Amino acid sequence: MAGLVDFQDEEQVKSFLENMEVECNYQCYREKDPDGCYRLVDYLEGIQKNFDEAAKVLKFNCEENKHSDSCYKLGAYYVTGKGCYRLVDYLEGIQKNFDEAAKVLKFNCEENKHSDSCYKLGAYYVTGKGGLTQDLKAAFSCFLMACEKPGKKSVEACHNVGLLAHDGQVHDDGQPDLGKARDYYTRACDGSYAPSCFNLSAMFLQGAPGFPKDMGLAYKYTMKACDLGHVWACANASRMYKLGDGVDKDEAKAEALKNRAMKLHKEQQKNVQPLTFG
Repeated sequence: MAGLVDFQDEEQVKSFLENMEVECNYQCYREKDPDGCYRLVDYLEGIQKNFDEAAKVLKFNCEENKHSDSCYKLGAYYVTGKGCYRLVDYLEGIQKNFDEAAKVLKFNCEENKHSDSCYKLGAYYVTGKGGLTQDLKAAFSCFLMACEKPGKKSVEACHNVGLLAHDGQVHDDGQPDLGKARDYYTRACDGSYAPSCFNLSAMFLQGAPGFPKDMGLAYKYTMKACDLGHVWACANASRMYKLGDGVDKDEAKAEALKNRAMKLHKEQQKNVQPLTFG
């Protein structure tokens, strides 16, 4: 059948792949098609395993075409040391160049509003990574942008906005904003992010000035966090049933939740990777 490739035929496959490379190169560099450049990256990474050339294409597509996914992947290359080539400095072998990664992330967040780049840039600001000055207010702005714009890390970004609002250091008066913390924890919890559900349960369980206790909501969010696999939420839910705190006392449910917490803890301990040296 004309036009179809017999993938059992080595020569046909070889010809097909060569034509694919030519086509992607043409789309990228002659037609100036950003998606064509990104397909060329996929070809270089997936077929040729040529990460150096893939990095060059990513740099071109990021800087010339302002292709946000290319900028994000280029930042990941810097972080992992994948792709060796000269920019400001020469990245040699698998050297990790966090300073250059920070520059790419900053550009892609501020210019392209790329959600995942904003999230990672926020993490850089929290720790002062990549030559950036530690700046929680800048981190807060980055996480907020990542939360508001859909991306793979949007839910975690909303959680981080909640954490920083809850902590209060990002505010001019240095005081927690419990209402804002609740709102962003709720968004993350609605996205099935267990730590946010747990933090909500703790807020309603403890209460605070201007933020009254609500045992019904504390139970609701504790159980949701437990259902999502949060060990301490299951432990808290067990205690609530054991003491009859906010729910009817129920020894059987308390025991079942205690056992779930113990099982989750055991599973997590299994997944902890041991430190290796050498």
